[in-house]
Amino acid sequence: MTSADMALPAQDERTMPAAVLRDLDRRPLEQALTELHALTEQYGYVVVVCSEATPEPVVRRLYTLRALLESDRIALFRPGLPPLGVAVLARQLRQLASCDLSPGVLASAGRLLTHYVHAGAVLGSVARLDRVPVGLRSHAKSWVPGSQFAVVAHPEPQLVKVAPGATLKGPEFGTWMLVAKGQLQSDWVAGLAEEWTAHGLREAPLPAESAQWWGTGRVIEFCSYLADLSVLYQLVTSVRQTACHWCGLDVIGDRCVFCSATPPGYEPPAPRALEQRTPA
Repeated sequence: MTSADMALPAQDERTMPAAVLRDLDRRPLEQALTELHALTEQYGYVVVVCSEATPEPVVRRLYTLRALLESDRIALFRPGLPPLGVAVLARQLRQLASCDLSPGVLASAGRLLTHYVHAGAVLGSVARLDRVPVGLRSHAKSWVPGSQFAVVAHPEPQLVKVAPGATLKGPEFGTWMLVAKGQLQSDWVAGLAEEWTAHGLREAPLPAESAQWWGTGRVIEFCSYLADLSVLYQLVTSVRQTACHWCGLDVIGDRCVFCSATPPGYEPPAPRALEQRTPA
């Protein structure tokens, strides 16, 4: 991770700790290079997970470090999720890191698990929101004092004005919900968790990058996700593995996360459907 507030607490005793590459754009290059090299030597392979709202100087520094190390054991993964969803996905990979998965399969599992993350937010304004299509009427309503909007950015864009009876389409399988509150007060998310029949609702600090991603600091970000390690492991291991024709690592999906090579003639399967589950 590139930010400490994206390193969520361990889900269980098996969850691997997160390594945080802090202040990459402000620290001396040699210091950051030494840290990343040490991580690579310690673990063999490193997957750096960051959001699309990560400052560009940080992203450029990551590519510079990878190039200077001339290492194909460092992968940079920027999923198309809001920051809280990225933090959840990174924790899922930390859970799976305790299992008998090869580095290539673990790294490429992130792209698979993204399909099962439902991420959104309650916003005090959509005037600067560019991640989800916003109509002119919603833009106009966002200037009305007290207006709030509920948005799902992934897996499919949705936007409604928060009002009695307002609803959002959620997952069709059992999940937990994580909530991170910014400069906004609303009880609407708790009702959404019940409507989505979440097993439970947990809270986390709002990532610093969330305000930029959503276009406002008046935000309550939420994310519905799979928490059970056995379910995550079954999803990943049920997908056919292939050897990357470039670097030789075993991978799943249509691209190797480490070298970015795409298998010739590969046709990705549809994401596996999950049945509705009730908590044990």
